[in-house]
Amino acid sequence: MMKPNRLYPGDTIGVIAPAGPPNLKNLQRAIPVMEKMGLHVKLGSNIDKVHGYLAGTDEERLSDLHDMFANPAIKAIICARGGYGTPRIAADIDYDLIQCNPKIFWGYSDITYIHTAIHHAAGLVTFHGPMLASDVGKDTFDDLSLRQFGQLFQPTTLIYSQLASKLEVIRDGYATGPIVGGNLSLIASGIGTPFEINTKGRLLLIEDVGEEPYTIDGMLNQLKLAGKLADAAGILVGDFSHAEPTGDKSSLTLEQVFDHYFSKLSIPVMAGFKIGHCQPHFAIPFGTNATISTYDKLVKIDPGVE
Repeated sequence: MMKPNRLYPGDTIGVIAPAGPPNLKNLQRAIPVMEKMGLHVKLGSNIDKVHGYLAGTDEERLSDLHDMFANPAIKAIICARGGYGTPRIAADIDYDLIQCNPKIFWGYSDITYIHTAIHHAAGLVTFHGPMLASDVGKDTFDDLSLRQFGQLFQPTTLIYSQLASKLEVIRDGYATGPIVGGNLSLIASGIGTPFEINTKGRLLLIEDVGEEPYTIDGMLNQLKLAGKLADAAGILVGDFSHAEPTGDKSSLTLEQVFDHYFSKLSIPVMAGFKIGHCQPHFAIPFGTNATISTYDKLVKIDPGVE
């Protein structure tokens, strides 16, 4: 996997919305935060477009993505928000362009689909981290989440331990491998497509928001039947916020669902990572090597930039 070059003060970052339309007020509030890091900000030409639940047409969103990778003045691409829309453009992305112009690409949630696609077709390390309109521009965005951008300026080995959050061991073990994954819904929707996630020998991170236990059960069952759980070297369970069952219907708990799918695996599995739709939001590179140890209750992740 290629690692993109690090950022330096004075560099310009490009901001795009390849999925849903961002809250433009929150986006404007996030720009000074980036500028305080010494960065210049260039917005995509179509950042304010709205096409139903999409941030512009497929062609407009794809154009912004390509323009930012092609522009040599842009040193990193930060997504404004997730939502829905990246699977619609994945097949039309110019991956040769990305491979010839490797640079930092950062986002999460629906951006998961692009992470996986870029890994397959361009072999570039990407970053799962908080986005500008949906996170940075909100009053709830905290200092720990903000500090996550520091890993883009200096090659940094990340250590996630119980100093960050309480970690729960579902299955004991120790494993090393490239870390991949992201939003569970997007991972599941990629099964059977050219952008199906490869988990063999890898550490798989999963997270999601607003999904009830039965829908999480269904998505994990799909991954199980596709061999994605058994193939993994280890599993990190990130944040699953707003996952409570609605109404008065009977339901398994989320913990019971996780136990059913993970406790009988022969690989290490830990839950409780503040990675996903949460604050604080711990950002990590995808595609770099990482080590999980349930005995020490920590995960060590190699730097994502050169």
